[in-house]
Amino acid sequence: MDNANLFQRGTGLATGTEAEDFKRDDCLERNNSQLQKVGLNLVTDQARDSCFIQRGGKIFAGKHLITEVVNGNGLDDEGLIETAFRRCVDECGATLLHIHTHKFSPQGVSGVAILAESHISVHTWPEIGYGAFDVFMCGDA
Repeated sequence: MDNANLFQRGTGLATGTEAEDFKRDDCLERNNSQLQKVGLNLVTDQARDSCFIQRGGKIFAGKHLITEVVNGNGLDDEGLIETAFRRCVDECGATLLHIHTHKFSPQGVSGVAILAESHISVHTWPEIGYGAFDVFMCGDA
């Protein structure tokens, strides 16, 4: 799959589609023989300061943690998964908006915690002791 952007990191952000925006002719203006970006505001304007991370002169959409559990226990326990979500939210100082989990038959749990700062999700296969967790948070969380 050539030129796929499915896994592009959220760095160097301007409007969220920086590369596409800056390639468009209507976003460029000639000034003193240099091309300048016009009509685009950085995502770090004052109204969005809490949404993005600035580190080392770069702007990031957030922190992304993907965790695989191998030989895990409790992966078929919907209540334990929900408790883990809540503990993660508390530990990170995030804002929980909603949790939804689903227990499969005969086994397995999938769930998502929707946060003001983004999300936490899980899919488990307890019959093989495997769980896949995905945590993405922006701002100070």
